[in-house]
Amino acid sequence: MILKNNTNKKIITRDLKIAESFIDNALGLLLKSNPRFMLFKTRYGIHTFFLKEDIDVIVLNHNNMVVKIKKSLKPNSIFFWNPKYTQVIELPKGKIDEFSISLKDSLAVSE
Repeated sequence: MILKNNTNKKIITRDLKIAESFIDNALGLLLKSNPRFMLFKTRYGIHTFFLKEDIDVIVLNHNNMVVKIKKSLKPNSIFFWNPKYTQVIELPKGKIDEFSISLKDSLAVSE
């Protein structure tokens, strides 16, 4: 899947995976076979238990607008947001800055 920032017209990745299986939702980036860019549908928060490196996190509203950003979430951490938002993207550390992703940006997921 392609993840694009419609606000600044930058393609963030062509290798986004939507976590649909129990295994993907439970293990996410811990699975070496998963790409480093993943979209999860959850409203309860995420954890970085057992990860070995920091990650960046983007929370989207129902219109795919960025409503919360967390740069460099450390391993063995928990990250919560307003539970009315159900989409979160995990990406490698530094990608939020590299692709100039900001609050209120509009992101798009496509094939």
